[in-house]
Amino acid sequence: MVRVHRSTVIDAPVAAVWELVRDFYGHDRWHPAVRTSQTERGYLTDQVGCIRNFVLPGGERIREQLLTLSDKERSLRYTIVERDVPLMNYVAEIVLKPITDGARTFWSWSSRFDTPTGQEAALGSLVAEAVYEAGFESIRERLKDRWPPSSPPSGSSKPSAFSPRSISSALPAKSPALSGQAMGIQRYGGPDELQPIEVHADAPGPGEVRLRHSAIGVNFIDVYCRTGYFKLLQPPGMPGMEAVGVVDEVGSGVTHVKVGQRVAYACPPVGAYASVRTLSAELVVPVPDTLDDQTVAAGLLKGMSAQFLVKTVHKVQAGENVLVYAPAGGVGQLLCQWAAHLGARVIGATSSEEKARIARASGASDVILPGADSLEDQIMALTEGRGADVIYDAVGRDSFAHSVAALANCGHLVSFGQASGDIGSWDIGSLASKSSTVSRPNFGHYTDTRQKVSAITSDLFRMIETGSLRIAPPRTFPLTAAADAHRALEGRATTGSTILIP
Repeated sequence: MVRVHRSTVIDAPVAAVWELVRDFYGHDRWHPAVRTSQTERGYLTDQVGCIRNFVLPGGERIREQLLTLSDKERSLRYTIVERDVPLMNYVAEIVLKPITDGARTFWSWSSRFDTPTGQEAALGSLVAEAVYEAGFESIRERLKDRWPPSSPPSGSSKPSAFSPRSISSALPAKSPALSGQAMGIQRYGGPDELQPIEVHADAPGPGEVRLRHSAIGVNFIDVYCRTGYFKLLQPPGMPGMEAVGVVDEVGSGVTHVKVGQRVAYACPPVGAYASVRTLSAELVVPVPDTLDDQTVAAGLLKGMSAQFLVKTVHKVQAGENVLVYAPAGGVGQLLCQWAAHLGARVIGATSSEEKARIARASGASDVILPGADSLEDQIMALTEGRGADVIYDAVGRDSFAHSVAALANCGHLVSFGQASGDIGSWDIGSLASKSSTVSRPNFGHYTDTRQKVSAITSDLFRMIETGSLRIAPPRTFPLTAAADAHRALEGRATTGSTILIP
């Protein structure tokens, strides 16, 4: 823990100094280390619990909360509740006392905080000099016309003008960027738009992590990004939302992963089709030692999808009839296994006997193939007229009408993919004949916080480690053959998962 204490004498009455200091939101009007300051939620400036949200000269953002304020004691305490700088568990106190020998004020400013090992001296000096001493000098400058100094300031180091700078300038110099290879696009289009490019992963900033990728997941959303169907990628840029790698360097404030640790992520923004990458550490998770890189890259995004589809979007119950489209695909195999594990009767719908065998091995008790009877007729026959309680449909346009017809009364259609195209416009009145429910879940809405991702991945990794979920060995392509991987995926020539190896 670092402790900092500074004190000084201000040639002004304590009431005048206190008037400036007690204005918790007003430090941007006198402190050169505060570029802008904003109130939150309409609190009064002296209301205990109020939060100020301010920006430092270097662009770092800090949110501080007022803990105590006493006009009688002329003291206040505050803490940092959110920050872009490596000051953890920061609590500071300001105390003003009158000096009876003239209209003068004794000002004490102290704090304690934790900071990354090796940065204690630099950050302690920065807080003491660039923040506290600069604050003292700024108050003197503001009040000097009303109360000219009667003697040189005492109890302080040499006062000097504050030169605005970033907090990060006091930290060790950043390491150089890492060079690597990637596959990116210059414009939307077919697989051939994926071309090799050189990339540079900068040193991580606050809250960031730099990774060396070892395996990169390929998902149908990457195709949507490449074609422009989803605007998650604005050319020029790289697709990819999922990868596994080793931590090369962490930025300040990152504590849940460390250098040399194996980690993975499955989240926006896109850009995973690269050998090296710097990104926010918020949704990066440690990889269990029991799981290898290729297994995790093959199953993370798909497994996370399966988890919230069967546990949150529709809580699968024992005895339910569950229809899974594309049951031999990456997500489909995991949906079949997970739903069967929960005690449901799983029915797969696929296009060939080869894929049907994979579906049965994944837990599907029955598989529907194209034939003389429609999908809905086959479902009704298998369920003795009841229909499917929940349908997981990743096909879209070509299957949607059949799915609606195959539902049981009060059934739930989960449309989580559109491999065959957009489903178009539908009159929801047609759903009333069975009191049907339709969901269109978005992966990002279920995985947008560390808490959500931690809960989902903990469940997923436990299922894999215990053997309740099996991740089939993925089909691998070199990173430079990403276009071939996309062709295979779009041509429905794949089963299970596909990954790229940098």
